[in-house]
Amino acid sequence: MGKNLRTRGFILAACWLLFVTSMSVQASTVNVKIGLLTEKVLTPPALSNLDPVLTDEGIQGAVLGVKDNNTTGRFTGHHYDLKHIEVSVGGDVVAAFKTLLSEGYQYLVVDVQAPTFSRLSMVAKKSNALLFNVSASDGALRNSECSGNAFHIIPSDEMRADALAQFMLKKRWKKWFLVKGTDKKDVDFAKAIKRSAKRFGMKLVEEKTWKFDHDARRTAQAEIPVFTQGSDYDVLVVADVKGLFGEYLLMNTWLPRPVIGTQGLVPRAWHRTHERWGAVQMQNRFYEQAGRWMSDVDYASWLAVRSVGEAVTRAKSVDVLDVKKFMLSDDFSLAGFKGVKLTFRHWNQQLRQPVLLATPRSIVSVMPHKEFLHPRTYLDTLGYDAPESNCHF
Repeated sequence: MGKNLRTRGFILAACWLLFVTSMSVQASTVNVKIGLLTEKVLTPPALSNLDPVLTDEGIQGAVLGVKDNNTTGRFTGHHYDLKHIEVSVGGDVVAAFKTLLSEGYQYLVVDVQAPTFSRLSMVAKKSNALLFNVSASDGALRNSECSGNAFHIIPSDEMRADALAQFMLKKRWKKWFLVKGTDKKDVDFAKAIKRSAKRFGMKLVEEKTWKFDHDARRTAQAEIPVFTQGSDYDVLVVADVKGLFGEYLLMNTWLPRPVIGTQGLVPRAWHRTHERWGAVQMQNRFYEQAGRWMSDVDYASWLAVRSVGEAVTRAKSVDVLDVKKFMLSDDFSLAGFKGVKLTFRHWNQQLRQPVLLATPRSIVSVMPHKEFLHPRTYLDTLGYDAPESNCHF
């Protein structure tokens, strides 16, 4: 009986200690507020009824990131809150952004167009807020229009084009036929493709602009073979970001050649068939939460939220300046299920990361390969390296 009483006493004492400790942690919990701002844009009609229309892209990734941050936060006394504001097509994004700032949100994940991002970075600079770009891939944001308070999570057009060029160099497919659309995003990606071709010794044997404004589904077999006639080439490179015509180039070219770029073999930040380095558990957790597969923007949003969580935890501070300093230090790194630690470039604050080369149902390669040497890290062979940067914060 006495032994049982002593055992019960120890259990009660342990429970009381756990309760007191829990109350102490709750009393000292620090709230970290993360804002998510989404700018809705007009989307062209899908090529197929099988293509899903994502209404929560980026949101689900940020939600999963907050869950992961709060798992660690239970032990560090940090709690992360996420507030999402969606601005309708043509709405005032800057006003919504200022609302988040006025409510004390200083870590802001933004899924907006490039011109909007430039305007937001000017507003954020006055409030010492940090922006995390999860969708705008324009190279200018990382170069001539860079901002000291902006971190870029999504790979740039130049990083993705360099990944393609490196793989083509290994395959010795050096003669390129470039077909681009007329949209600004198509022009920007085509510009990045030409930069990469020159950088890695490729020859652009022909370049054409797709100017047809009709639906090519019924006429692709007749028009595309004629359109792709010309000089001999190893690969057809397509710049069609919105997917208005690029899918019809596959198997319809004049010469039997592979298609790469925005269709065919595509450079991606993330892909549903990626399974290496523990990515399967990430895929499963996301699918269980969202009921769909993770997109590039979802992955970037998850990384953005996790970057804040990792920096706050390891810097042992919630001050924005302390967090920014730590993110750009050699002590910061992030696990992103890509086989290497992810870090930020200090000259343009782009997240270093491998790029996945994928077809719709498979991963073909993960670039860069380690034989692409660099004095700092082989990841810096993708995109703007320090000597090429025009950033002056």
